[in-house]
Amino acid sequence: MTETMVLELGRDAAQITLLLILPLLGVSLIVGLVIGIIQSATQIHEPTINFVPKLLAIFGVLAVMGPWMLQNAVKFTADLFARLPDLAR
Repeated sequence: MTETMVLELGRDAAQITLLLILPLLGVSLIVGLVIGIIQSATQIHEPTINFVPKLLAIFGVLAVMGPWMLQNAVKFTADLFARLPDLAR
């Protein structure tokens, strides 16, 4: 295994991680911002109010994008297993 192979493998792992997590983080950020604006406007600053909408939004994103995310994760894993003979050298 060469340094180039290790760096390529690490880069690919970082890319797939970002690709899979960004939709969840983006929705969580947007929902948190909207809830924060509503809390500021109504002057209700209860920390637990933020939790349930974020949780529901993340479950919604997982329900909609879950198959796509799983497909990408499985493809990365299959590519990684296909590279195993080259990595053993």
